[in-house]
Amino acid sequence: MVDDPFWQAFAVRRHVGLIGCHLTDKPHDQSFIEEYVDVAKGSGQALLDSVARLGAMAGHSEIATAPLMLWGMSAGGEFDYEFAVWKPERVIAFVVNKGNIYYTALAPAATRSIPALLFTGEKDLDFRIETVNGIFAVNRRGGALWALTEEPGIGHAVGRSKDLGAMLFEDVLDARLPATPGGALRPLAENAGFIADLTAKTYAPMGDARPPNHLTSWLPTERLAKAWQAVVTGVPFDR
Repeated sequence: MVDDPFWQAFAVRRHVGLIGCHLTDKPHDQSFIEEYVDVAKGSGQALLDSVARLGAMAGHSEIATAPLMLWGMSAGGEFDYEFAVWKPERVIAFVVNKGNIYYTALAPAATRSIPALLFTGEKDLDFRIETVNGIFAVNRRGGALWALTEEPGIGHAVGRSKDLGAMLFEDVLDARLPATPGGALRPLAENAGFIADLTAKTYAPMGDARPPNHLTSWLPTERLAKAWQAVVTGVPFDR
């Protein structure tokens, strides 16, 4: 993915670094259960150690404590979610993308305050769709600043999750970066975002209104809300 011109252009445009992460399990009987996704048992620390080592090699030791934006497909999205659960203070935003197995149902409040996109594919396997829908529902009920995005006509594939994910990162990066170097990530104001109706596929500013009783998505900007609407209705959108 770090060789993808799309992400390289994004990194140049936003002055961020790209780090590609490849993890595998030791052989076990149920290989569809990615055990390395349980990041608190070592794989999360392996990523942080690798980032710190890379920073030292590059002469940029500040990278060791830099916040992360996490994008991945399938098990990569599972890892993103569990990393955000484990170290929410290190995550600017993250993407869950048509995955299989998640180890955490209700995420901590700090994780629910991280802006995120959760993707399903209309033609993906039912258990993947239902699993992602489930973790979205329980956490959105708890006030998670997340959006569920079903891609019509898409199976277990990237689809437009890359384009929408990059837009999320662009729209929240400056707002979330610490006011002073080394400080805490800044929270987003929930009432400044947009509420999207999952059934009608419409959106509106949240403002001071209370969220409706039925399940909705939350998006931080109108630009992202428009793009979300385009994806779930299967029409193009402009970057």
